[in-house]
Amino acid sequence: MNGEVSRRKLEKLVDEVVKIKDDGHEVLLVSSGAVAAGYRKLGCLSRPEELPEKQAAASIGQGLLIETYSDLFISHGYVASQILITRSDFSDENRYNNSRSTINVLLERGIIPIVNENDTITMDFENFGDNDTLSAKVAGLVDADQLIILSDIDGLYDADPRKDANAKLLDEVNEITPEIEAAAGDPGSSVGTGGMKSKIDAFKIAMASGITSFLGKASTPNIVYDAVYHNATGTYFELQEDTENLNQKKQWIAFNSGPEGEVTIDHSAKESILDSEESLDPSNVHSVKGRFEKGAVVRILDLSGEKIGLGVVNYSSDAFEQLINQTDIDMKNYEKAAVESKHFVCHLDAAVPVGV
Repeated sequence: MNGEVSRRKLEKLVDEVVKIKDDGHEVLLVSSGAVAAGYRKLGCLSRPEELPEKQAAASIGQGLLIETYSDLFISHGYVASQILITRSDFSDENRYNNSRSTINVLLERGIIPIVNENDTITMDFENFGDNDTLSAKVAGLVDADQLIILSDIDGLYDADPRKDANAKLLDEVNEITPEIEAAAGDPGSSVGTGGMKSKIDAFKIAMASGITSFLGKASTPNIVYDAVYHNATGTYFELQEDTENLNQKKQWIAFNSGPEGEVTIDHSAKESILDSEESLDPSNVHSVKGRFEKGAVVRILDLSGEKIGLGVVNYSSDAFEQLINQTDIDMKNYEKAAVESKHFVCHLDAAVPVGV
């Protein structure tokens, strides 16, 4: 989109989504392009760089996008809806759950929700960063069966195909290994392939949430329909049989909550948390950092400063400090102050990058 809505591209996407809907599947779209679709009508000759102009362009483009999507879906007998969100909508657990409920109602009624970041009002610190991450988090939010990410590349390669003629397309990936991450490169890196780093991060989130994923080229005919039925050319991110999926509570803690403080624990507590996923006894807390209340999500560190994971605490930072400073405490008080085991995901750092 060079300052206008590309109706041809949207028609292709809508036609494929309609085929899936006709087969009885529920479909949710995560679509970007509001700034690109609106900046010419704002009077800009090129995509604006300043935040106020980008947000003004988005306010125009978002309306144009949803109008086009709505017209195209209605022509096939389907209704589309618009959902604009920010990171703060996901970081607040009540708003996160409310978003889930709203989307589920729409899906149950046969509506096609079209999700986009609210670029009109979002500040940098509220950004999801990219639509790859947003799509993975939305997929986890609704317990999707499959996440399909479309790009300008056929799939994941074992090297940069633009620089290595021998680069091979990976048909299936069961684990995001350090080698795969190295091949993806960093954002903006010369090694990266079309924002591949952000896509790898998105697939990590999806796989940890128990969601099979696919990466393919957007311009390929029937790419969406074929991806659903595992007939498409691209890369499938399949879950291993013994993969432990995160439930909704743990997904929110791991990927959306935003820790409010830090708790440093001793070596024995680290072992019990990682090996047995046991709850944390306050007697093993060495120190706390930051101010937080009961029910807050905190980052768990060991004595060397290594991140272990995230958890929900049953006591505030003040209460923990009082416990730490006391020398003679009845163990029953420790038990009352214990962190809820069902809310602890301290094993998570070993599996997925917390805070992606």
